[in-house]
Amino acid sequence: MNGQLEVLLGHMGGPFWARRDAGGWSVPKGEYDADEHPEAAARREFQEELGLPVPDGALVTLGEVRQSGGKVVTVWALEGTLDPALVVPGTFEMEWPKGSGRMREFPEIDRVEWFAVEQAREKIVKGQVPFLDRLAELR
Repeated sequence: MNGQLEVLLGHMGGPFWARRDAGGWSVPKGEYDADEHPEAAARREFQEELGLPVPDGALVTLGEVRQSGGKVVTVWALEGTLDPALVVPGTFEMEWPKGSGRMREFPEIDRVEWFAVEQAREKIVKGQVPFLDRLAELR
């Protein structure tokens, strides 16, 4: 980092997000079971989505937000470095084109970049903007 607060975001993969830039980026995240601690799930999902371990450092909670679809997302921040060129994204499978009966594999995240917080506000899905506000307040 160059002294400016930056956040690492991933552009969501798959055909629904392919042409969308603004509002098509997200924090690395995923589902977890009731018996899994949210922090452990966050670390696991980070590794699954990016193919890299969580960088060393202390996690700082940014709390929870309920997104428009009803999904509750819990996020932590960590001051560290990560080279986006080293990311090896996980994949998911879905029928595409819809109704074709053909299953295709897509990357969960098709690219990863560092953004200044103000630029991240334009990129991130709207339901996750509160996390950027909370992160900026910590600075």
